[in-house]
Amino acid sequence: MLYKLLLLFCLYIPFQLALNASEGFDLASGRVFVLVLGILWLFKSLARKKLFVPNKIQTLLLLSFLFLSAFSLVFAQNTDWAYRKLLFLLSFVPLYFIVADFFLDKERSIKIIKFLVYGAGLISSIGILQFILQFFIGIDATLRLWQLVISPFLGNSFSQAVFQNPSWLVGISRNTYMRAIAFFPDPHMFAFYLGMILPFAIALFWKNKKKIYLVIAGLILVADLLTFSRGGYLGLLAGIIFSFFIFKKELFSKFSFNKFITVNIFILVIAMIIIFPNPISQRLISSFDINEGSNTGRLETWEQSLNVTMKNPWGVGLGNYALEIKPSADYREPIYSHNLYLDIASETGIINSLVFIWLITASILSFIKFGKNNKFWMAGAISLFIFSIHSIFETPLYSIHILPLLFIIITLSNVKDE
Repeated sequence: MLYKLLLLFCLYIPFQLALNASEGFDLASGRVFVLVLGILWLFKSLARKKLFVPNKIQTLLLLSFLFLSAFSLVFAQNTDWAYRKLLFLLSFVPLYFIVADFFLDKERSIKIIKFLVYGAGLISSIGILQFILQFFIGIDATLRLWQLVISPFLGNSFSQAVFQNPSWLVGISRNTYMRAIAFFPDPHMFAFYLGMILPFAIALFWKNKKKIYLVIAGLILVADLLTFSRGGYLGLLAGIIFSFFIFKKELFSKFSFNKFITVNIFILVIAMIIIFPNPISQRLISSFDINEGSNTGRLETWEQSLNVTMKNPWGVGLGNYALEIKPSADYREPIYSHNLYLDIASETGIINSLVFIWLITASILSFIKFGKNNKFWMAGAISLFIFSIHSIFETPLYSIHILPLLFIIITLSNVKDE
C-alpha cells in the first residue's frame, strides 16, 4: 500500500491543490500527503522492527543541511518566519527515507521514475494548451481565465501574492506572450520541474524503446521552451553539454550510422533554434546581454546578497533575508537572492551553502558511478546538473513542486546497479 501511495504522490506532485487551513495560511495538499506517507512508513518500520536509514554520505549531508538551517534560527529577527520555512523543509524530508526503503529494488526505483515522467507529461500538455489558448481568445482573456483556473492550486493567500507580482508575461521583440505555467505559480518553477525530469523521460525511451516516452519527452521539452525561462534554457544547454561529456565514449568510440545521424540531427535542431530569429532564440541570447534590464537588476541583487553574506557569515536566519533588505517587508514579498546558493548562504550561513553544494555534487557523482554499469542512471546526474545550473538564477528550494522532486532524485542516487 505504501509503495502504491508513493507512486500516486509522484504523479500528483505537479497537480497539488491548496488547502486553506486558515485566513492568510495556505497549506499544500502535497505536504499532508507526505505526512500520511511518513506515518505509514513509520508504522511499517515499527512492525518489522527495523528503521531503515541509508548509510550514505547523502544522508549525512542532508541531515547536516537541516541542522544548520535550524541553527540559523538563533540569528533570525522574525522567528515566526524562520519556523515556517523550517517546517516547510522538514515536511518533505520523510520522502528521503520512504523512497530509500525501495531503492534497493531497481525495478521499483525505475517505476517511481516512470510515474514522475507520466506526471510531467500530463502537466506539460496542460502548459502547452494554456500557452496556445492566448492565440485564440487573446492574452487578457487567457490571463483572467487562468487566474480562476490556477487559484485552487495556489490557495487564496498565495494566489493573491502571485497575481500582484506577475511573471506570467514576457516581452520579446515588441511582442508580449503569456508563458507556459500550467498549475505552477510562475514559469521558472515550471521550467525547473520539467528540466529535472526531461533526462529521465529520454532515458526511459532508450531503455524500453517505447514511443510513448519519446512523445512525453517531446511534450516536456516543448513546454519547457514555452516557459521562456532564461535560467531554464541555460540549465538545458548545460545539461546537453554535460550529456556529451559523460557519453563521449559511447558516442565516438564505435562508429554507428544511427548514432551519427541522431547526434547530427540533434545538433542541427539546436543550431536552428539558436541561429534563426525566433522568440526562443532571442530569449536565450538576451541571457548573455549584461546591459539588458533584468540582467542588470539580477547582478545588483547578487551583489547585495553577497554583501549581506559577507557581513553575516552565519546567516541572518532562515526566511529572514527579506527583512535584512527591507525591514518593513511582508512574508510573501518576493525579495530573495535570485541565486539558490547565495540565498542559502545569506540566510543559513556560508558553511551550509557549501554543505548543500556538496550534497548535490555527491549525488551527481553517485549517479555517474552507478551509471557505469547501467547508463540509465546517468539521467539522474544530468537532471541534478540541470538543477544546479538553473539554481544560479533562481531559488527553487521552497517550491512545493521542486523540493519533493529533489529529495526523491537525491534518494535515488543511492541506487546500486551491479
